[in-house]
Amino acid sequence: MNLLKALATVSGLTLVSRILAFIRDVLIARIFGAGMATDAFFVAFKLPNLLRRLFAEGAFSQAFIPIFGEYKNRRSQEEAKLLADHVATLLAIILFVVTLIGIIAAPVLVYISAPGFVKEPDKFALTVQLLRITSPYIFFISLVALAAGILNTYNKFWVPAFAPVLLNICFIGGALWLAPYCDPPVMALGWAVFVAGIVQLVFQIPFLKKIGMLPRWRLNLKEAGMWRVIKQMGPAVFGVSIAQISLVINTIFASFLAAGSVSWLYYADRLMEFPSGLLGAALGTILLPSLSRHYADSKPEEYSGLLDWGLRLTFMLTLPAALALGMIGVPLLATFFQHGAFSVHDVLMTRQALAGYSVGLIGIILVKILAPGFYARQDIKTPVKIAIVTLLATQAMNVLFAFGLHLNHAGLALSIGLAACLNSAILFYLLRKRGIYRPDPGWGAFFAKLATALLALGAALWFGMGNEQDWLAGGGWPRIARLAGLVVMGVAVYFSALWLLGFRLRDFSRRGAS
Repeated sequence: MNLLKALATVSGLTLVSRILAFIRDVLIARIFGAGMATDAFFVAFKLPNLLRRLFAEGAFSQAFIPIFGEYKNRRSQEEAKLLADHVATLLAIILFVVTLIGIIAAPVLVYISAPGFVKEPDKFALTVQLLRITSPYIFFISLVALAAGILNTYNKFWVPAFAPVLLNICFIGGALWLAPYCDPPVMALGWAVFVAGIVQLVFQIPFLKKIGMLPRWRLNLKEAGMWRVIKQMGPAVFGVSIAQISLVINTIFASFLAAGSVSWLYYADRLMEFPSGLLGAALGTILLPSLSRHYADSKPEEYSGLLDWGLRLTFMLTLPAALALGMIGVPLLATFFQHGAFSVHDVLMTRQALAGYSVGLIGIILVKILAPGFYARQDIKTPVKIAIVTLLATQAMNVLFAFGLHLNHAGLALSIGLAACLNSAILFYLLRKRGIYRPDPGWGAFFAKLATALLALGAALWFGMGNEQDWLAGGGWPRIARLAGLVVMGVAVYFSALWLLGFRLRDFSRRGAS
């Protein structure tokens, strides 16, 4: 299996999903704006969406794939199938209970996740109503994650990668066609989430059946492999997705800030997720099965080499994305979101959050690459300890930046980014200290060439962007065409510089473990 080809496939489908997500968010911004209704929906969707991020973007796989891969490679097909059946059955029971709790305890959950809404009874009531509609998404999307873990172990990467496309299609349909029939209209987004969970799960069933791994109802509480998965699942979610947990806590802080703060953070997060999902989630997804096989086969050199390959790709593709998000935030936000109820003020406020996120983008993506270096070895304790330190550091920075230095919502975004850098730095240090990762030669020259290409990119974006006020005053297709030209120019300048400095595509081709 060519890993670069697999990465291109997953990233390509992720790109389609992200494009649809942008269309979705543009429609939401145009139709609903940034105010009470959107704040209510984004908080109501935060909890089930957190599980989507944790599971669908790899955290569940960190716990499940190494153990399921061990069964697949070292035991019989029947034993692997039994493990899948037992995990699916117990997980479904647990998720059903969690979903019921989410519906019944919705007022308590809203009070915990957004206590600032209590002072606005209508806003609080709307959030509770939306949460009760979106709660079943927790059940469906978690089973989607289980299906994805099985399919990824069999190298069927494209199927799980396509599932988020269906989520965005449901959102677009709800905003365009269902909203006029709902009272208030924002309820259409809640029902879109509900339907999307069902659609994504149903989509993967034929592919599971084709490989003989469609789970059936079997409950055996004595199944050792099942309990190994369940035991590692909780810490794996917490350890690899600390940034997402911090986002939920940030919502609590944001609920005490100016109206619109939750929405500004959301829209900035959407832009930041574009490179994060396109590279971080995709690369982490394809790395884990091969890392697990190398570990099972006792091949430390191949294990280290695979991590090195992932790190080089990450730096080469993430640093320019972070630079671009920090520099051309106004052109991006004005073009995508400054329509209808989304004002110039909303653009400027969201740009502040985006700048904070961009500082830590490299850390956010590195965590998705470095954490599998531990999870493929079934080492849960180390990332969890690091995650606890990171979470505490995030909250300390929240208080300092948002309230001590009065950076408000931008301070909350900055704390997420810096904490992710801290998380990735500690992960990297321990991988090196324990001899798990040994850098290949040439990193000094690699960084020197990257720095040169980034300088060229920065200059091109600076001169190409022009005056920010022109972007805020413009509109329509001319602004879209201008942004497209700016992006194309930046991509061309950066990769042309890398080519002139000796980078070639074949240098990054690598085969995974078979």
